[in-house]
Amino acid sequence: MVKISEKAQTMPASAIRKLVPFADAAKASGVKVYHLNVGAPDIKSPDCAFQAVVEKCTGMHHLSYTNSAGLIELRRGLVEKYYRKIGIDISVDELLVEVAGSEAFACAMQIAADKGDEIIVIEPFYTNYNTFAFLNGITLKAVPTDIREGFRIPDISAFEKILTPRTKAVLISNPCNPSGKLFSREEMLAIGEFCRKHDLFLISDEVYREFCYTEEPHFSAMNIPGCEQNVILVDSVSKRYNLCGSRIGCIVSRNKDVMAAALKFAQSRLCPPLLGQYAALGALDTPQSYFDATREEYIRRRDCAIEALNAMEGVYTPTPLGAFYTVAELPVDDAERFAKWLLTEYRLNGETVMITPAASFYKTPDAGRKQARIAYVLEVPELRKALHILAEALKAYNA
Repeated sequence: MVKISEKAQTMPASAIRKLVPFADAAKASGVKVYHLNVGAPDIKSPDCAFQAVVEKCTGMHHLSYTNSAGLIELRRGLVEKYYRKIGIDISVDELLVEVAGSEAFACAMQIAADKGDEIIVIEPFYTNYNTFAFLNGITLKAVPTDIREGFRIPDISAFEKILTPRTKAVLISNPCNPSGKLFSREEMLAIGEFCRKHDLFLISDEVYREFCYTEEPHFSAMNIPGCEQNVILVDSVSKRYNLCGSRIGCIVSRNKDVMAAALKFAQSRLCPPLLGQYAALGALDTPQSYFDATREEYIRRRDCAIEALNAMEGVYTPTPLGAFYTVAELPVDDAERFAKWLLTEYRLNGETVMITPAASFYKTPDAGRKQARIAYVLEVPELRKALHILAEALKAYNA
C-alpha cells in the first residue's frame, strides 16, 4: 500500500483553519456563521491598489516572471514611500519581496537555524511559527506569559534560563498575534541586548505595526541600537492595506549574509505573484487618512469586544494594545471541543459563531487549553450579534 511520509502524517494542522470543514457544513445547511476566527477584516482595501492592477494590466498579453527579489519599483517604493517615512532607514538591497509574511518568516527561521537548533518564542505566539519550525526540524523554546498580567514580558532572566548552545534566535510578533500584546520600547531594547550579548538573530514579525492603540509609537526592532546585524524584519501588506489575498510580504535586514541567503531561497520559488506586486505598488499611495480611519474603527471594535467578553460569566480577557485580536479565557473544559460544538451542534435562531482555540498558540503542555483567540474583525453591529451568540452558547454548553 502506498503511504505518505511520516512528516506529512505528523505535520500539525492549522489551529486557525482546521475547523473550516465544520463551518462549511454548517453554512451548507443554511446556518449563518459569524467569523471571529480569522484575521480577514471587512475593511475596504484602498482604491489605489485596484487602480494600479487595472492600469498595469491594460494592454497586457501575458503574465511573466519578475525578478526573484521582486519588482524593483516595488522595492524602491517600499523603501522610499513607506519605511523611511516611518523612521526605518534602509536601502533597496536590504529588502526582498516575499510571497506574503508567511514565506518571509519561514525563510528567516531557516536562515537563522539549522535542523536540531532552537529558537526562543514568547507564548502565546502565532501558531504557524510552530508549523515552520516542525517542517525544518527546529525546536521552539517558550518564554511563558500570563493572561492575567496582560501577557507582560517577564524579566530577561527568563530568556537566560532556556538559553542553550543550540539557541540561534528569538522570534517575536509585535504587535502580537494572537494576544494583541504591544511590546514597549524598553522591552524591545532588553530583548535586543539579550540577542546582541549572545550573538542571536532577532526575527521580528511586525505585520500589525499600523494597529497600535497607544500614544507611544510602535518601536521597530530595526531601530534597536547595536543590533543592526542581528535583526531580521518580517512584514506584509496583507493587514496594513487589507490585501490579504495579494500574498505579498517582505524580508528586511541590514545583514548582507542574511539578504544573500534570502535571495537564494527566493530564487528557488522563482518570483512573487505579479498581480499582488502591482496591488502592493499601488497601495503605497494610500493616504494617511485611510490608516487613521482604520485605526479608529479597530479601536471601536476592540472596545466593543472587550466589554462584551468581560461581561460574560466566567470569561476574562485583557485589553489588547495592538493588532485586532484578543485571547480570552473561557469557562469551558476544552476550547477546541467547545469551538467544534459551536459549529456542529449549537444554533441560536439559525446562527452560530466560529472562534479559534488557543492551545496551539502555546508550546507549554496544557497551556491555553481553555482559551480562544477572538478576532474583532466584524463591524460593530455584526460583532455585537456574534458576541451575544457566544455568550448564550457558553450558558448552554455549561448548563
